[in-house]
Amino acid sequence: MKIPFNEPYCCGLETTYIKQAFANQQLSGDGHYTARASLMLKEIFQAKHALLTHSCTAALEMAAILLDISPGDEIIMPSFTFVSTANAFVMRGGTPVFVDIDPLTQNIDVEKIEESITNRTKAIVVVHYAGISTDMDRLLAIAKEYNIPVIEDAAQAIYATYKNRPLGSFGDLATVSFHETKNISCGEGGCLLINNDRFISRAEIVREKGTNRSLFYRGEVDKYTWVDVGSSYLPGEITAAFLCAQLEYGEVITKARLVRWHEYEAGLQQLTVDFNIKLMTVPSFASHNGHMYYLLCPNQHVRQELIGHMKKASIGCVFHYVPLHSSPAGRKFGKAIGSMENTDRAASCLLRLPMSPNLNVKPVLEAFAGFFADS
Repeated sequence: MKIPFNEPYCCGLETTYIKQAFANQQLSGDGHYTARASLMLKEIFQAKHALLTHSCTAALEMAAILLDISPGDEIIMPSFTFVSTANAFVMRGGTPVFVDIDPLTQNIDVEKIEESITNRTKAIVVVHYAGISTDMDRLLAIAKEYNIPVIEDAAQAIYATYKNRPLGSFGDLATVSFHETKNISCGEGGCLLINNDRFISRAEIVREKGTNRSLFYRGEVDKYTWVDVGSSYLPGEITAAFLCAQLEYGEVITKARLVRWHEYEAGLQQLTVDFNIKLMTVPSFASHNGHMYYLLCPNQHVRQELIGHMKKASIGCVFHYVPLHSSPAGRKFGKAIGSMENTDRAASCLLRLPMSPNLNVKPVLEAFAGFFADS
């Protein structure tokens, strides 16, 4: 593929730090680089505590454990999201309650949350799609009124803000991804951000297989033992070392992606007039991170034709999620509330364009122009 959909970025320090991790003679979790990355993430997100994990999925699973999700509990979330958002709670016996999305931002429609609340509602999960926030003031007001914890799935949202405050700092808990496709990557990796003090101590235990090992290594107990449920959610030091290098260049990477994003935005404007293409909407309260550039085609047929045309030009363009409410597991384990027309439209019409810090946007725009010139 001449221009792949995603191209992993290397800042140059990754191998240096990995070699140093070997020199430190500790490759298991919670070593020097794990502590360093965790501290950087705590500062970036302005969180009370940050725990590095081996994936965002792992962080979501930890959140479900910390909230004591059990059979019969309901968790409100959008259907237009990755499977881990729901699966983490289903594994604990919870029921995902899917609500529709805002057609402008593809985020959860805040105004549809309240009608989905029951006496079984245990949490509200907000997904910051494309690093763009929903109206967090309104969402948090609803959560406070009904005394429901909020979890931010901030997988795509590092360096993005709502009213100049970092996404990931609003919910009781928040999760971040460092998968290969994310702005800041270590191949596979994640983080649990904790903004509610009551979860901090137990989160360390859950992350350490249900043991109080962290207390032992800080000298707070004379031996460690099994004290709670948990699993092995730590990443190794090699992963953490790679991530540290990426985080040191985080702002540089973000700025480069935003340049590419604005090139797309300028180059595609005429399509909205001539061909009924809808470009991304960024609310005035949101500042995003250039994680992706997507557009909405008039219908699924146009999208498929466009994907085929771009593939012939060796340019990787892809669609995104199959809505969870319409998936086999979603129908089995969850339930949808009300109309899902905006979710279904996004699933049928949304097209993601290549994005990376070093991307040459010009040939992508030229290939797009060629498709519509022939239409």
